[in-house]
Amino acid sequence: MQQLALTALVVCDYEEALGFFVGKLGFHKTADKDMGGGKRWLVVTPPGSSAGLLLARAVGERQEASIGKQSGGRVMFFLHTDDFDRDYHAMLAKSVRFIEAPREDDYGKVVVFEDLYGNKWDLIEAADTAPNRS
Repeated sequence: MQQLALTALVVCDYEEALGFFVGKLGFHKTADKDMGGGKRWLVVTPPGSSAGLLLARAVGERQEASIGKQSGGRVMFFLHTDDFDRDYHAMLAKSVRFIEAPREDDYGKVVVFEDLYGNKWDLIEAADTAPNRS
């Protein structure tokens, strides 16, 4: 068996990234270890998920230039939820920036939002887990 455990996300500052992912998206800080030299092993994880984001502070011009551009402008992350309306409204209340209105698609209910650096995310409630909408 294999599973994806972590995805590294290059950030400007550990604390501002924590403020967004924990404070606005409701992720949990699941690891925070001082690695020396100003580096931390800092992991945030969505509630109920075994996969997380390793928040990696940019070092040097090349990494700094990649912040918010790691996917070339495409949606980079797909955050699945069991209750779209709950999470969408909670994120709205915390001033998360949405770049479109929510929509229903064959695969479920979805909306695109941006993190604090401009990386695009989909918030998705998959059609097969959505409550019966008769």
